[in-house]
Amino acid sequence: MPTTSFKLNNGREIPSVGLGTWQSAPGEVANAVKYAIKDAGYRHIDGAFCYENEKEVGEGVKASGVPRSEIFLTSKLWCTYHTKVEAGLDETLAELGTDYLDLFLIHWPVPMNPNSHKRFPKKADGSMDTINDRPIEDTWRDMEKLVDSGKVKSIGVSNFSIANMKKILAICRIKPVVNQVESHAYLSQRELKKFCEENGVLLQAYSPLGSTDSPILKDEELLAIANKHNVSVGTVLISYQNNRGVIVLPKSVTPARIAANAQLIDLTPEEINTIETMEDRGKRLRIVFPDWASTIF
Repeated sequence: MPTTSFKLNNGREIPSVGLGTWQSAPGEVANAVKYAIKDAGYRHIDGAFCYENEKEVGEGVKASGVPRSEIFLTSKLWCTYHTKVEAGLDETLAELGTDYLDLFLIHWPVPMNPNSHKRFPKKADGSMDTINDRPIEDTWRDMEKLVDSGKVKSIGVSNFSIANMKKILAICRIKPVVNQVESHAYLSQRELKKFCEENGVLLQAYSPLGSTDSPILKDEELLAIANKHNVSVGTVLISYQNNRGVIVLPKSVTPARIAANAQLIDLTPEEINTIETMEDRGKRLRIVFPDWASTIF
């Protein structure tokens, strides 16, 4: 049977499927979150300061009528807040209208100049204004203090390579519970998943369906699996992550798709292997690759 929740390394439970809110347009997010929680049974909402829609996410949570204590709420520390971690959290809490987060992640291991643009500071030459003298280990130590304060139940990372994971694991007092990364049929993240699991860290998959213009949803191998089970390719892709022990975060603002994304099936080991090895057959695609990503991946 598909898994409905996973246990984190601190003993807390996290719902196995969460609603992603990245690139959800203003005016749509609140209703999407409300529907997901109230009508589709979601209890896990994933957001971020950088998405510029946290106020609406909070409104949707409140409008659902489900107690805050029953909802697993995630947000992320943006790059311009690496030197002022608690202030970054406090802004997010104010926007969401809550006094704590279930999970707070370092969004990218890339500190940026906090004294320029609030989200995307740039140098005169147009390149991203990053900070080179702020070790990611220092940011993590400040994240740990948030757990001590009670404002955050669990902490983790996002878009961290094995090399950056090793930096955190070498010094941490509180271990990251997850590493949230892009993962789908054309980017399985097998090596990273193996490393994380060996160190008690769960992988979370964002963009599990690829993107609207990617070839993944039309892939013939995936269509064959979907037809066999009489489900959509989307259901296959989300179930693939769930079946292999990965928390999955599909994004949608359409009620029918939000509901469909929560429907999981059991895939056979052979089907999982077919999806897992697509990269070996030349099907590799990284969708999220911002200006600074070349320093990470």
